[in-house]
Amino acid sequence: MRPHPRLLPLSLCIAAALPLQAAEKYQLDWGRCPAKDPVPIFTDTKPTGDEKVTPRKKLNTTLEGDEQTGTIDMPVFDGNVALNRGNQFLGADHVTYDRDKDTYVAEGHVRYQDPKMRILAAKAQGNQANDSHTIDDIRYQIVSHRGNGTADRIDLTGSKGELYDATYTTCPPEKRDWELKASRIDVDTEEGMAVAHNAKIRIGKVPVAYIPWFKFPIDDRRRTGLLFPSISQTQRNGFDWRQPIYINIAPNYDDTISPRIMTERGVAIDNEFRYLNGSGSGVARASWMPNDKLRNDDTRGSFTYQAFQNLSPNWQARANLLWLSDPRYLEDFNNSSVGLAQYSAMSEIGVYGRGHHWDASISADHWVRTDYTLTEASLPYDRLPRLTYNLDTPVGVLFRAGVNAEAVRFQHENYRNFAAGTFDQTGPSLRIPGGSRFDIKPFVSMPLQGNWWFLTPTVAWRYTAYQLDGDLANNNAKDRAIAAEALQGRYWNRDSVPDTLWQPLVKRNPTRSLPIVSLDGGIQFDRNVQWGGKDYVQTLEPRVFYLHAPYRDQSALPVFDTGLLTYSWGQLFRDNRYSSADRQSDANQVTFAVTTRMNRESDGHEKLSASLGQIRYLSDTRVTLPGEIPLTRGRSAWVADANYAFNDRWTMGASYQWDPRTKQRDLVSVRTRYLWGEDGIVNLSYRYRRGLLEQSDLQFLYPITSSWSIVGRYYVSLRDQATWKHTVKPLEIVGGVQWDSCCVAIRIVGRRYVATREGDLRNGIMLEFELKGLGSAGQDTRRILRRAILGYFRDDLYLVPPEALSSGQHTVDPDPIQ
Repeated sequence: MRPHPRLLPLSLCIAAALPLQAAEKYQLDWGRCPAKDPVPIFTDTKPTGDEKVTPRKKLNTTLEGDEQTGTIDMPVFDGNVALNRGNQFLGADHVTYDRDKDTYVAEGHVRYQDPKMRILAAKAQGNQANDSHTIDDIRYQIVSHRGNGTADRIDLTGSKGELYDATYTTCPPEKRDWELKASRIDVDTEEGMAVAHNAKIRIGKVPVAYIPWFKFPIDDRRRTGLLFPSISQTQRNGFDWRQPIYINIAPNYDDTISPRIMTERGVAIDNEFRYLNGSGSGVARASWMPNDKLRNDDTRGSFTYQAFQNLSPNWQARANLLWLSDPRYLEDFNNSSVGLAQYSAMSEIGVYGRGHHWDASISADHWVRTDYTLTEASLPYDRLPRLTYNLDTPVGVLFRAGVNAEAVRFQHENYRNFAAGTFDQTGPSLRIPGGSRFDIKPFVSMPLQGNWWFLTPTVAWRYTAYQLDGDLANNNAKDRAIAAEALQGRYWNRDSVPDTLWQPLVKRNPTRSLPIVSLDGGIQFDRNVQWGGKDYVQTLEPRVFYLHAPYRDQSALPVFDTGLLTYSWGQLFRDNRYSSADRQSDANQVTFAVTTRMNRESDGHEKLSASLGQIRYLSDTRVTLPGEIPLTRGRSAWVADANYAFNDRWTMGASYQWDPRTKQRDLVSVRTRYLWGEDGIVNLSYRYRRGLLEQSDLQFLYPITSSWSIVGRYYVSLRDQATWKHTVKPLEIVGGVQWDSCCVAIRIVGRRYVATREGDLRNGIMLEFELKGLGSAGQDTRRILRRAILGYFRDDLYLVPPEALSSGQHTVDPDPIQ
């Protein structure tokens, strides 16, 4: 959320936040102060029993020392005195023990330890019968947490304690970047909570807040209570307060309710329910705003459900569901330009199986509109349901055989046209007809290979059959007009519907059948070389791929879910240049490609890789999608890709496509990455695709010192797509500074980003204070920085990239910043 320039005073922000319980959204980073024990573990303990089996009060007490004096009823021990009961230990230089009252007085180098707490003190006295102790002038450590501090006195009774004139921090004693000082702190190690009375919070030596009473956690257990709020002042929302309320239902169930007040917009409520069981997990999120004053008092909301459940060792059920109240929801309630880039979002549910050599699924998906400037006619077809089966298995010694099969039912929502000059859908309800499709492709291959070569001939047969709805196959002039109007809605930005789009209206049950033959072969040469005084293995890998598929007239086939795949390196070796079964390209072509690599001999690290390839079309290709230009005999664009590692920290890569027919570059992509130390990173990239985009992106996290660093992103478009003139248009600009010490982090981040489909830019300033182990106050800056800077969390560099948005990934932000 974009704060008003007049920020709330620091002490007020922290005072408002700290009385609430902490909830860490991220794993705490203690890397700048590895775990140390402010109070060291005492190794001279001798447990007298297991307290999980027998209560401590019923266990025997043992007392021993170097020297014993006194009487039988009141012995006095001196020198290395140790009192043990269960897992409770008390050590001292001098102990007087009263056997009748079961009390003791310990003096000199007093050490106390139990499973929850360790203490160093000057003096201690207590009653073993009721497990109560009073310890003076102490330094303590909470064992299950990094919490530690000092106190004039502590009164312990079982798992509860009261510390007087006490301090508490998660910082090491030699560097207390933050500290809580209170007249009394009540600690319950069994509950994992503490209550501070008359507390002052200090960052460094500067007091920043006074709080008469507040409760805070001293371990990592989840518990019901208030979480830290999000507070801001924005021009769009006015004063904005979001207050999460956490409900710990069970160890594997929880719920978070977040009421929200926006003075300029209205009242809203968010809810997140999470569950976890032995074979699956899920998250359900819902948002509801009864009256949005910025949208004519409309009721608005969203719901998402993401879950998986293992049904057996081979089968899993998955759900990724989304509901939005209106097409403007993502634009209004999303803090990322990704939400603006989508015109639709998908919900999907299904059961998926995978075994040795096979996989299968039965699923259903549904699309919703997320761009208010389009009608429902722009949405892809729903697949209700979709069944798939894929098999690839060895047959004998030389062969592999398999099949790719799919059966799917396509249907589409009705739609209404916009009224002239508006985005109001006032026209009659129009139907976009659908149909069913069955596609099967059995194949046989013979993979032959040696140590330095491979040759794989493959023969496949593809058969596709349709059963189309009556409207789509009827030649009646009225039905054809409705269908054409529907198509015009789908291709809303065309002046007229191409003639080729009329062809699918002819046949009711069209089919297509054809063979596909390919031959894939390659050789690998290698040699030992030296580079920079190190030994490498260099390879040279020429590859040839021949593909033949005869022409079949497919103009009578509808186009349900098929598009032209983006031309890339992978496309050089595919048997179809289309994404799905509505089109199978005819082909008589051969691909020539070569790759070279240099791998470090000591560990296999890749120093260099470079690839170059091109397709030679031996005849014209005649199969096309509506509006597509056919490929003619000749050469395709060259595809080049290279990656080079200057060292283990600095890498660079580039991709390039050049079309010899048009003498133009089709694609240019240059990227480089440099890693600083353990945390720092710089990503720089340039992307160009002819007729579509030209962008540059600089991302960095630069560590100035071990604690101070600056962060930023400069992501711009270098082309104004309306005029095709070279301009610089910001897509997202982020800049900030962060201080991350052992136990305190402060981040201030400014942001300018595209916020509406009209290209309007919005500014924002975010401020966050994090007292590690206690909680954070302010806005979640790490969420923004993690999105803006790939590698802000270094482990993200090694994660599998997320699926494309078109596959159903949701972009509804459960914690939007506006």
